[in-house]
Amino acid sequence: MTRTALRICPLCEATCGLVLTIDEGRVTHARGDSDDVFSAGFVCPKGASFGALDTDPDRLTRPLVRRDGRLAEASWAEAFEAVAAGIGAVGGKAGGEAVGLVLGNPNVHTMAGALYPAQLARALRTRSVFTASTLDQMPKHVSCGHLFGDPDAIAVPDLDRTEHLLLIGANPLVSNGSLATAADFPGKLKELRRRGGRLVVIDPNRTRTAAAADRHVAPRPGTDAALLFAMVQVLFAEGLADPGALAPHLSGVEEVRSLAADFTPESVAGYCDVPAEDIRTLARELAAAQRAVVYGRLGSTAVEFGTLASWLVDVLNALTGNLDRPGGAMFPLSATARAPRPPRAGKGFGTGRWHSRVSGHPEVKGELPMAALAEEIDTPGEGRLRALVVVAANPVLSAPDGLRMDRALAGLDFMVSVDPYLNETSRHAHVVLPPPPPARSAHYDFAFSTLAVRNTVRYSPPAVPLAAGDLAEPEILARLILAVLGQGGPGADPEAVDGQAVMRRLGAETADPDSPVYGRDAAEVAALLGGRTGYERRLDLMLRLGPYGDGFGADPEGLSLARLLDHPHGIDLGPLRPRLPSVLRTPSGTVELAAAPIAADVPRLRAAVEGGGEGGPLVLIGRRHLRSNNSWMHNVPALTGGSNRCTAQLHPQDAARLGLGDGELARIKGDGGEIIVPVEITDTLRRGVVCLPHGWGHDRDGTRLTAAAREPGANVNQLLDGSRLDPLSGTAVLNGFPIQVEAAG
Repeated sequence: MTRTALRICPLCEATCGLVLTIDEGRVTHARGDSDDVFSAGFVCPKGASFGALDTDPDRLTRPLVRRDGRLAEASWAEAFEAVAAGIGAVGGKAGGEAVGLVLGNPNVHTMAGALYPAQLARALRTRSVFTASTLDQMPKHVSCGHLFGDPDAIAVPDLDRTEHLLLIGANPLVSNGSLATAADFPGKLKELRRRGGRLVVIDPNRTRTAAAADRHVAPRPGTDAALLFAMVQVLFAEGLADPGALAPHLSGVEEVRSLAADFTPESVAGYCDVPAEDIRTLARELAAAQRAVVYGRLGSTAVEFGTLASWLVDVLNALTGNLDRPGGAMFPLSATARAPRPPRAGKGFGTGRWHSRVSGHPEVKGELPMAALAEEIDTPGEGRLRALVVVAANPVLSAPDGLRMDRALAGLDFMVSVDPYLNETSRHAHVVLPPPPPARSAHYDFAFSTLAVRNTVRYSPPAVPLAAGDLAEPEILARLILAVLGQGGPGADPEAVDGQAVMRRLGAETADPDSPVYGRDAAEVAALLGGRTGYERRLDLMLRLGPYGDGFGADPEGLSLARLLDHPHGIDLGPLRPRLPSVLRTPSGTVELAAAPIAADVPRLRAAVEGGGEGGPLVLIGRRHLRSNNSWMHNVPALTGGSNRCTAQLHPQDAARLGLGDGELARIKGDGGEIIVPVEITDTLRRGVVCLPHGWGHDRDGTRLTAAAREPGANVNQLLDGSRLDPLSGTAVLNGFPIQVEAAG
C-alpha cells in the first residue's frame, strides 16, 4: 500500500517541509511540500534523499553492548542495565565530575535533542559538558550575551525586506543558511535582486554565493574582525554613524568610537590584504542603504578573533540603525519561547563560573571547549574524565586532533553512545543506543524557530510507525536518564521524566505574576495538557504558555498542540517584528555595545594588526557542500561523489609554486599532524589559501559505514592540536590557521 505523509526535513537548518511517499512502511520518495507555510515547496538534494538516509542498511536497529571486548546486539533492558552499572561504577568511585556529557550537532535537529540533555546533565551531576557549539557558533552566543544580556538572543537578517545584504564568511547558497533559518535562500536572494537590492560578500573564496554577488571582497582568512572594525571607524570618522530610533536603547557608543579609532582602513589594509578604499566603500554603501543588514557565519566565527567579529557584525547593524528594524537584523519570536514579559534589567551575561581541570579554560554558557575533551580524559590526576555519555556526536572527526581523541576514548572506563551508526566515535562505546530513522520520529524545531527569518510554527508527527521492538528517541533519552539515576528497573516509567519537566516549568509559571497561569494549581494545569506522549505534552505546554498561546484559557484563539495538529502544513505567524527592549537582559537595560570583556580583547586584535600580514605561510579554510552536513551524511551514496569530494583546493599560482598538478597528492602539515589529500586547482580561491572540507576521515577499523569507507577522505581537523582557540568563547580555530603544503610523491 502506497501513501503520503508530511515531514519537516531534519537534515539542515533550512527546515523545509517534505511530502514523503511511503510504500509498505518504507520511504521511497521525498519532494518539497508546496503548501508548507515556511518553505513553499523548496527542497535541496539532502531533503530529496531523505528516503535513502531513512532506509540506510548500515543504520543500527538494536542496542549494542560490549562483552568480552566485542559489541554485540542486546535487548533494550540489557542495554540500560549495562548503562546503570557502567555509569554507577565510575560515578560511585569518583563522583559525578568523572563522567562527561558530549552533545553533537544533530541534537538541534531532533525533539529529543532539544528536550532531554539538560535533564541528563543534571542526572549525571556533571559540569563537564562539551558540545558542537565550541566548534561552530559559540562566538555569536558570547557576543550576543554581552550585547543583549542573553546569549540566545540572536538577531537574524530580515531577508524578505532588506535592500542591502552584506555577508561575511557565509555561503548560504550551499549551506542553506545557518544561524538564520531560511528555506529557499537562493529564492530570497533572487527576490532581493528583483526589488533592486544589493548583495555584498566578504569571503576569501569565490563561493557560489560570492559569484552571485554585486560586490565580492576577498580578504586574508581570519582578518574579518579587523576589516569590520575599520568599517566602524569609517562610520564614525565620516559622520555616517546614525542609530536613529535605536539610539535610546544603546549604551557604549562613545566607547566603541574610541576602540575603533586606531583601526583606520589604511592601518588594517596590509593585514587584511584589502585596499583601504575598498573598506571605505563597504562602510559607505552600508550606511547609505535605507534597509541594510550585516550577517556573519562560520568563516567569521571559527577563527582567532571569532567573538570580536561576531560582536562587530551587530555593532555595524546598530550604528547604522539597522538593528531591530524591518529589513535589518531582527529577533525572531518562536512559538515555544516564553511569552514576552515587561522590559526590565537583567543579570547580564558572564563566563568562567568554573574552569576545565587541565588547561583552565573558562566555562562558557554552561560548557567547556570541545578542544579540551581529549586532555580531560587522557591527563592523569584527580578529576580525570573516566566515562562519557555521547549523544549524536562524533568528536573523533569534528574536534581538533582526532588521533588523540581516538586514543583517549579507547582509554575510558565506560562510554555510552546514542547514535544510529557505528562510526569513528561510537565504535569505542561500551553501550550503543540507536534511535529510529527520522521518518519514525516526531519533529518540532525548537532551536531553529528561534533563528527563523519569518515566524511560523510547524509540527510533524511520526510519518511511519515504530518497528516492533524499537523505542522512540525521546523514550531512549528518558530511559537513559532513569538508568543514570538508578531508577531504570523493569517497572520504570519513562514519561515520569517528562512529568518532572512539566511540573518544574509549571512551578515557575504559577509563581510568576506575568504568566497567564499565575496563581493556579500546577497539577490542575498539567491535567489540561494534550498530546499522546510525554514529549507531546511538553510541546503543548510550551505552545500554550508561549507568545501566541492560549494561556490555558486566557486566549481562546491562541495556539495549542491541538490547533497545530489541525494545520499539518504549519501556521504562518507573520514577518519579524521589532522587539527591543523586551529581549534585553543586560544590567543597564540597554544594548551594551562596549562590554568590558569585549573591550579587553581589542588590544589582542590591535597587536595582530600591528604585526602585519605580509608574506607568511599558507593558511587553511573550510568548505561545505550542498549534499553534505558535517560527518553524518557521507554514508548515503546519493549524497556523495561528483563535486562532493575531499580535495585540497589551491590557487593555480600556489599549485605551480609547490610543483603540484591537478589530482596529484599533497601532504599538508599543521600543529596537530599531517594528512595526504588530492589537489584540486581552482582560481576561485585567493592566493595563499588552501580550502578543505570537514567531516571526512572514514578510514578507521571497527566502524560500519560501508559507503563512507569506500571514499574515506582525510580528517582536516587532524591538522590542529587544540591549542588554537578564540579565548572569549573557547571555540576552536578551524579557519585561517597556518599550514605547510608539499608534494606527497
